[in-house]
Amino acid sequence: MTAWDNADGVVVATALPYTPRVGSPADLRVDFDRYARHCDWLVSEGCRGVVPNSALGEFGSLTPLERRMVTRTAVEALGGRGTVLAGVHDVGSHQVVEWSWQAAEDGADALICMPPVSHQPTMSEVLRHFEAVASVGLPVVVCNNPAVARIDLRPSVLAEIAAMDNVVGVSDSSGDLGRLHRIRRLAPTVKVFAGGDLTVVENLLSGAEGWVAALPNVFPGDCVRLFDLIASGHLVEAQELREVLAASLRWESRSTFVQMIKFGMDYRGRYGGPCRPPRHPLPAEFVADAHRDVQVVSRYLEAREVRAGRGLGRMPGFADGAVQD
Repeated sequence: MTAWDNADGVVVATALPYTPRVGSPADLRVDFDRYARHCDWLVSEGCRGVVPNSALGEFGSLTPLERRMVTRTAVEALGGRGTVLAGVHDVGSHQVVEWSWQAAEDGADALICMPPVSHQPTMSEVLRHFEAVASVGLPVVVCNNPAVARIDLRPSVLAEIAAMDNVVGVSDSSGDLGRLHRIRRLAPTVKVFAGGDLTVVENLLSGAEGWVAALPNVFPGDCVRLFDLIASGHLVEAQELREVLAASLRWESRSTFVQMIKFGMDYRGRYGGPCRPPRHPLPAEFVADAHRDVQVVSRYLEAREVRAGRGLGRMPGFADGAVQD
């Protein structure tokens, strides 16, 4: 069994930490040591793998060397304990193929790829794009993320791509609650992932085998628990947890999604840190919302631990300035 075969479950689109350094792009350097510790922590909390160079991971703000090093760091940090699903999104198929070969050389288990991100491509361009990435030979997951790629890959198109050699999965972030049923019917041989946070429960109930997720950067153990409760049919407990996480799961629908995830990490005592341009600090009007949403979950976790007889005391919070790795 390969690491890809073990990718059912929660696979995290990882946030990328930067620290200030004059002379780096935007005077922010990628903190690879912190990123390695973050990947290790996610797997230790029960996540089945990580996605380096996702949209959440700000792949478009990286230099070519940084981007390659992000994948290498994830591979080394996991050391075979989880799946590394390397993001190879880019403008043209020639660039995607280059990222794919590099990911293969550096030990990634599989690739995840959006359609061309430069414009709204024709279906012919989409098919040629995925033919190119599939030719590299690693397992490929097709990422349907209309909000980023500006095109929605309908189930019939996904089925055509899924028929290509080496295409093994589809991650759908369309928000269409009936979509997964149609994908599973038209492309029964591929693994289907809930591709976002907002509709994850509905997609898991529709038969998604995994979740390519963002919120586990903040609450990994409880996102894994949500997945496991649904998978095991404990739907009452799952609904209770879903209601607690609901506001944070909706961050995905905001343009400040990446900043809110990093805010949540900082609040919880993990290092989220700043973003590189074009993203800038979380606007003041969103800070109160993010603060409230994370507090709701943190208080629930505290109460649950107390009920279990393992009182944690006060959680470290953003206001404390408590940041750990």
